[in-house]
Amino acid sequence: MIRREMIQKLEAQQGEWDICIIGGGATGLGAAVDAASRGFKTILLEQYDFAKGTSSRSTKLVHGGVRYLQQGNIKLVLEALRERGILKNNAPHLVKDQSFIVPNYKWWEGPYYGIGLKVYDWMSGRLGLGPSQLLSREETLKLAPTLDPEGLRGSVLYHDGQFDDARLAINLAQTAAAKDGVLINYCKVTSLLKSGNKISGVHARDTLSGREYEIRSKVVINATGVFTDSILKMDDQQSEEIISPSQGVHIVLDKEFLPGSAAIMVPHTDDGRVLFAVPWHHKIIIGTTDTPVNKKDEQSLAEPVAMEEEIDFILQQIGRYLTRQPNRKNIRSVFAGLRPLVKASGKKTAELSRDHLIAVTESGLITITGGKWTTYRRMAEDVINTAITKHGLENKPCVTAGLQIHGAVEHTNFDAPLYYFGSDQIAIKLLKQNDASLCEPLHPGLPYIKAEIVWITQQEMCMTVEDALARRTRALLLDAKAAIESAPLVASIMAKEMSKDESWIKEQVDSFTETARHYLPKL
Repeated sequence: MIRREMIQKLEAQQGEWDICIIGGGATGLGAAVDAASRGFKTILLEQYDFAKGTSSRSTKLVHGGVRYLQQGNIKLVLEALRERGILKNNAPHLVKDQSFIVPNYKWWEGPYYGIGLKVYDWMSGRLGLGPSQLLSREETLKLAPTLDPEGLRGSVLYHDGQFDDARLAINLAQTAAAKDGVLINYCKVTSLLKSGNKISGVHARDTLSGREYEIRSKVVINATGVFTDSILKMDDQQSEEIISPSQGVHIVLDKEFLPGSAAIMVPHTDDGRVLFAVPWHHKIIIGTTDTPVNKKDEQSLAEPVAMEEEIDFILQQIGRYLTRQPNRKNIRSVFAGLRPLVKASGKKTAELSRDHLIAVTESGLITITGGKWTTYRRMAEDVINTAITKHGLENKPCVTAGLQIHGAVEHTNFDAPLYYFGSDQIAIKLLKQNDASLCEPLHPGLPYIKAEIVWITQQEMCMTVEDALARRTRALLLDAKAAIESAPLVASIMAKEMSKDESWIKEQVDSFTETARHYLPKL
């Protein structure tokens, strides 16, 4: 998947596209895979990098949603549990079983959560990851030795899925590309084209070259997450806003705070949300918060920053359950993401539904928003079905329920250093064999080597140091300080592959450092 070749395919296109998708997050990429695999001429345009926003900032869970079960949203949970099983089958190199412990400190919590999670098991059906079970105090502390033992009665253990969100996004882009889809990052849609009163395509600008494009398409899909309203206003200035963004913040700690393999789920925090502490790439991710935010400028939507009170809230909430309370000095990274929740007057964002919404304007613009990573495939199927119905495309059936995602391998060792590359590991190992210097680590505090930077620059449309350290690798999320320190080396490796000069290296390092400093907590 090479950007130069994607641009060439765009420029060589004769006539109109069948489907043009705006937005390269989970929803847009899923729609591109669905459309391209049905045989439609498909193009996707992303103004930044793939999964730059919300889609790389999740809690890293592929789950039915225990919270939605509590709220009684049976339909959403059933759909998500089915999709969880499908995704594990289709991307077994990225999705794995994760056991969760719900600690019980009150007499009623064991039976209450035990019954609820048995219902969760039942709803999973044959796609379940394992049965839930009641654990004694001793069994609980064996699995989670840093849980506060005082007053602990036991726990309920259940199973859900875990994954690497940004890596899955890149693999979805590769999957769509393999089906002849054209996907271009750093290509911003600046206006919508209309024939009469009907949408007939988009006007876009390649932000790396400055080149402008007029892209004709039978269908235009708005899959831009928190930017949904800005595209709707391109269609109609009087369009009502439908997105109410909610900020979710996570902190990342060293593994010593939760040394076992099990995650912890706190079922009720002070703000009514659940809180997760999940092992991920040999660190612990803890989150998330739920803070309504005002939509300001585009930059604040593209790169949200954690509020100090959100960090304090997470530290306080998780500290109640651990023998050693973490503080700001222990935080390796803090990251924020915005959920594109569909507006509902008078409701707290914690209560807004994560069901997805598909809307079609009078001009024919199709918008899909809401939802979550777990249900991305179903959302894609629904929106492409809508495109077929509303725009008279050939009624070709969806094939993604059984479609292997790029990188899929039958057996994955999740402890292997390069496991998240799946089948591409072979090519990266070949790079190492041909040049021993590429085996060298990027930084003593990071689990990445030089060969990975060469590969992602050559084959994964990695255009900036931030792309490399935030999404192709997850260095920025695992250890922000180490990521900043490794930026000059990463920039020099990329510059060699891309034939860039010293001024490009300096600009990239400065730009990344400016972004990454927001991932460092204030002490």
